[in-house]
Amino acid sequence: MKTLLKNVGIYKDHVISEHQNIAIEDTRISGFPDVIHTEEYDTIIEGKGMLATPGFVNTHNHIAMTVFRSYADDMQLMDWLEKKIWPAEDKLDSDIVYAQTMLGIAEMIRCGTTSFADMYFFMNDVAKAVSETGIRAALCRGMTGCTPSGMQALEESKTFYQNWNGKADGRITVMLGPHAPYTCAPDYLRKVVALAHELHAEIHIHLCETKGEVENIKKQYGKSPILLMDDLGIFDCGCLAAHCVWVDDADLEIMARKHVRVAHNPGSNLKLASGIAPIHAMLQKGITVGLGTDGASSNNNLDIVEEMRLAALIHKANTLDPLVIPAETAVNLLTEGGAKALGYTDVGKLQEGYKADITLIDREGLHWYPKNDTMSLLAYSANSLDVDTVLVDGKVLLRNKEFTSLDIDKIRFEAERTKDKLFSSL
Repeated sequence: MKTLLKNVGIYKDHVISEHQNIAIEDTRISGFPDVIHTEEYDTIIEGKGMLATPGFVNTHNHIAMTVFRSYADDMQLMDWLEKKIWPAEDKLDSDIVYAQTMLGIAEMIRCGTTSFADMYFFMNDVAKAVSETGIRAALCRGMTGCTPSGMQALEESKTFYQNWNGKADGRITVMLGPHAPYTCAPDYLRKVVALAHELHAEIHIHLCETKGEVENIKKQYGKSPILLMDDLGIFDCGCLAAHCVWVDDADLEIMARKHVRVAHNPGSNLKLASGIAPIHAMLQKGITVGLGTDGASSNNNLDIVEEMRLAALIHKANTLDPLVIPAETAVNLLTEGGAKALGYTDVGKLQEGYKADITLIDREGLHWYPKNDTMSLLAYSANSLDVDTVLVDGKVLLRNKEFTSLDIDKIRFEAERTKDKLFSSL
């Protein structure tokens, strides 16, 4: 199967070039031909006025938490978890998780997302939705060692890895998902590390999200969460760390040395008043950073373009430095940085041999005029409604702002039905 994206602007090698062509063969980018022979291609997508970028990457999500969108807002994080979310999560089932995952995936594709990382429950149903929709994902079964089901979660994680890692034509990667140091004691985390080594799996974990969490861990163990994780071997497995808001210079040194990759969630951190992660300092130390939305219950959308703009703005205000996180850096966080954060080595660039995960952006909106600097327009002016076409593995999932295979009316109906089912049981 050969596809041609014709006459597009492209974001490639940190530069935007106009009037380019992208050739795709099966699942990969095969080149950027100057001269094209249209008879060679099965599908030609006319890209006049469009900008082609690497597909957007959402590095941290709890996708089925779409069911809790607008359910419990304007609360302290621990009150939100303990009084609202955790009790409701006890009532979840596979039917609810599958329907809400389909909703979340559709929302992400519409926003230009081609890959995401997810930590939740009933992960077989999440994986099923990923397989059916064509998106790419790094999935993990969330584990809390402080509950009676902690050991069961470890066994389920092992089985999930064995059943799903590398499946869906390689679009699914499975990680291990210990929730956080405050829900997983050191002995439990050692078991997670042992399992990670056994499976050759990486780890996705929440770290240093709130000031209170860090203070409590220091009181309990005499060290920061970052140092504690390092001592326990979490970082030796390959680690995607969500949030990392309350980290100091010593923490950053460890993170850089151990190649910890960070999922930065500016919208969620702002909404929950968790703080602002020092990603400018992380980037200066060579730490890989990508963007995440977190779950729709704490954001309240899965719009990764909005996260890019937030990341480009809030760090300027927080540091009183307008040069922090310039436009090109913000775009990189959305694309290549996110792909690296998920451990991908052939995703995140428009480059020959890379996976054909591509987002086409319509630049004809009034907010794209006048066209002075395309990179600046992408970082500061664009919004997710500009997304016109989305490809994953060379397959077109969205074209002309319409889904190619998803039944959106059915997805809406099932999302509402399963929401009613859940809340009628509370």
